[in-house]
Amino acid sequence: MKTIICETGKVAIQAAEKIREILAAKPDAVLALAAGQTMPPLWARLREMNAAGELSFRQARILLVGELLGVAEDKNCRCALENGLLRQTDVDPGNCFFPDGDDPAAYDTLIEQLGGIDLAVLGIGFDCHIGYNEPGTLFDTSCHVQKLTDRTKRQLLQRGFTDADMPDYAVTMGIKTLTDARDILLLAYGEEKAAAVYEMLYAKTMPFIPAAFLQIPLEVTVVVDTAAGSRL
Repeated sequence: MKTIICETGKVAIQAAEKIREILAAKPDAVLALAAGQTMPPLWARLREMNAAGELSFRQARILLVGELLGVAEDKNCRCALENGLLRQTDVDPGNCFFPDGDDPAAYDTLIEQLGGIDLAVLGIGFDCHIGYNEPGTLFDTSCHVQKLTDRTKRQLLQRGFTDADMPDYAVTMGIKTLTDARDILLLAYGEEKAAAVYEMLYAKTMPFIPAAFLQIPLEVTVVVDTAAGSRL
């Protein structure tokens, strides 16, 4: 696992360069993208690079890592990804794929048909969840429907949810699905993520610390700002 600690404004630059390298080597790469609050700065940088001709998504296959269930369309993860990146770059809409809460296993079948994930781009929750794999999720999980914890729901309040429209479940790529990716990129900002980043890097690989399972794959790059890396 490679860890990069840099100024806040450089996290997205570092991450976007990693994605540019992947697409330069394999234009039709399969990219699994999370769509949480960590991602907008990265999307902005990717839009800039795409507009400047520095990278192209034209042949890339894009998969959303996880989706909240039972929420309004304008608050779901698909909408965030589409508005933040997909509709503002040269992504082919026919190459974009999203999980189905009614048939999670079909997503794993699709990933296999696409030849596997070349790069998974993730954030990390305060409780060390990755995707929507909450504490207690076993390592060998594939795509599944996950009940959200109260702590994740509190985190969703920052995205504009209220108690009235708060989702109880999400569909997500499982931990095994994500760690099977050939390359993984994880981003984190802010002191409030410092404890989670520390546990991800140094805790034992156990179900109650889902992100710690990222210690297992060989190709993992963690890019955090100085605040999120303050405990390292």
